[in-house]
Amino acid sequence: MEKKILLLWLVVLFVLGGCAVNPVTGKNELSLVSESSEIEIGIKQYGPSRQMQGGDYNATPDIVAYVKEVGQSLAAVSDRKLPYEFNVINDSTPNAWALPGGKIVINRGLLVELESEAELAAVLGHEIVHAAARHGAKGMERGMMLQGAVMVAGIASQNSEYSQLAIGGAGIASQLITHKYGRDAEREADLYGMQYMSRAGYDPRAAINLQQTFVRLSAGGESNWLSGLFASHPPSQERVDANKVTAANLPQGGKLGRERYQKMISPLLKDQEAYEAYDQGRKALQDGETETALSLANKALKLQPREALFHSLRGDVRLKQQRYSDSIINYDRALQYNSDYFHYYLQRGLARLQLNATSQGEADLKKSIEFLPTAPAMNALGDISLREGDIDSAKKYFSAAAGSDSNAGQAAHRSLIKLDLPDNPHKYLQLKLGRDNSDYLVAQISNGTSQRVKDVSFVIQFSDAKGEARKVQLQLSGSLTPGKSKTVTTGIGPISGLRNVQGQVVRAQVVESLLH
Repeated sequence: MEKKILLLWLVVLFVLGGCAVNPVTGKNELSLVSESSEIEIGIKQYGPSRQMQGGDYNATPDIVAYVKEVGQSLAAVSDRKLPYEFNVINDSTPNAWALPGGKIVINRGLLVELESEAELAAVLGHEIVHAAARHGAKGMERGMMLQGAVMVAGIASQNSEYSQLAIGGAGIASQLITHKYGRDAEREADLYGMQYMSRAGYDPRAAINLQQTFVRLSAGGESNWLSGLFASHPPSQERVDANKVTAANLPQGGKLGRERYQKMISPLLKDQEAYEAYDQGRKALQDGETETALSLANKALKLQPREALFHSLRGDVRLKQQRYSDSIINYDRALQYNSDYFHYYLQRGLARLQLNATSQGEADLKKSIEFLPTAPAMNALGDISLREGDIDSAKKYFSAAAGSDSNAGQAAHRSLIKLDLPDNPHKYLQLKLGRDNSDYLVAQISNGTSQRVKDVSFVIQFSDAKGEARKVQLQLSGSLTPGKSKTVTTGIGPISGLRNVQGQVVRAQVVESLLH
């Protein structure tokens, strides 16, 4: 029987997806995610993914244009034509990733570790293959098969107002960009990426040098690398050796572009000290060392006054110090240099709310969620809606924010329960029915929320021995603490003579004192 079910499931998978020829490897393989879905997923997740990772680097636009130029030269010779797009993320972690559909990034932190244009081509070519050979899509397909349902293709087509919230939908993006590829996928990305390098006129041996560097850094346990590229693209001596074989079978020669690369990224190298100060400042702020963080922000700004991140660090320090007016000045300056990053709008909005500039704060928060919906923004917007008496909007905002396990998400969850539990107690309090030793009905009520509740009433409906419909409403004595259950003897029975027995919680209140 189990074999028949498995066979039926496999038939369903083939009917829904079917076989397709991989455009890179030429192999026949099962394809459950269509190319149009790949592209749509990539388009919809590319912006939020970049926002989550630190936003786009724009202090030196020529560097970004240069990376895009190299990327497109490789995309032009790839085996699969996709709407390839390349960007640079403003983060010091050495990393690069690709989304399905050809959406690719490289971090600022990886650019400063490379030695030549050919090494940049090796990184971008590798990521192009991950997209072109459907490695990300195949990862989604494996998840679909394990779950026993074809769900991923619908990710990009949900039309609910809150279906693509980062605090819910970002989990999708986060999994896609941190997905750890298997050995076969990495081997393919190395092999065909080097072929693309050669076709585009680069010396493929640069991929050998690059992989050797990665192996050395991995062996040294470099923490920034371990949390970046190595997390999803683990290096190995096996890959180095395979790259040597591949290079030996490709046309010899090709450009390295060492001098051009060093010239193009020289502004970034010049700013390294400033970014190091910024990274140290962020860590100091996380540790509560506000004066140290402020000093490091000032140092970074002195070295590079046009970097929005440095202004925002100063703003974040002053926001934590409750110097709200000063923080707004800093966020204004950050937005002057980069108006496309959610963090600056979010933080300025929160600061404005502290100064009772509600309409301005609300506008900033709404602007921030256009880039990346977050729990702090949604929770604050829920509070604003609640104060204005718009309960429906407040519930929507709190419900969205409650998907996060952050402090703001937990606060939103408490607010949501307070608002929604009186109207829909059955969503939060579970009722199970059973029988006692005397064949009479007992009801167990469980509180799955984080709040104590009281005045709990529930209704039991059933048909008695005569076939007449009956409904009995009962009260739970006292209160019910979070995570606990209480059992009530209903006095209804004997159960053996009853039919269609059902129960539901119909009334409850949150104990207010524990919300504060």
